[in-house]
Amino acid sequence: MSTKKIIVLNGHPGETSLSKSLCDTYAASAKAKGHTVRYHDISAMQFDMDYGQGGYKNPKPLEPDLEAFLADLEWADHVVVATPLWWGAIPAKLKGVFDRALLPGRTFDTRNPNMMGVPAPMLTGKTARVLLTSDTPPLLLRLIYSNAIKKIISRQILGFVGVKPTRFSSFAPATDAKGKKVEGWLQKVAGLGAKAA
Repeated sequence: MSTKKIIVLNGHPGETSLSKSLCDTYAASAKAKGHTVRYHDISAMQFDMDYGQGGYKNPKPLEPDLEAFLADLEWADHVVVATPLWWGAIPAKLKGVFDRALLPGRTFDTRNPNMMGVPAPMLTGKTARVLLTSDTPPLLLRLIYSNAIKKIISRQILGFVGVKPTRFSSFAPATDAKGKKVEGWLQKVAGLGAKAA
């Protein structure tokens, strides 16, 4: 099995969370199998989440934590993001990472649009795994909400910059999960990490 370069992003803003446990488990398992892992935890990242008024022509300079994240995103073969589902979307600080770091000239090329006017993606050749925790069971997420969160992450964020396919692993209901259920989830994630899947 060939080894991969993996970036892991814990998208939960709390210092402790199920998302963090999932990321830690994935990273440890991947490293044990010889994969190279670079880990980012948004609870420790320091940056201004507000994109501001500058626009793409005059963006704010990236803070060191965002520059390190973007450099590792460019470096990686495989992208792993853990996020809770909050109010049908991702946490504000995780959205801030994407708003600030996914910039033209680094992640997409506005000078080279396709026939529909969509900029050319610059992070092609990478795959992704999203570890999604929620209290909404996957079946209801699909039937009631048409998997909106999955479409946003896979198509409008990661897919837009060329990272695809994006595969999802859902863990629900998550708030009161304990014991054997969490252990089973961690074992599943350890298996994914070992395969860099």
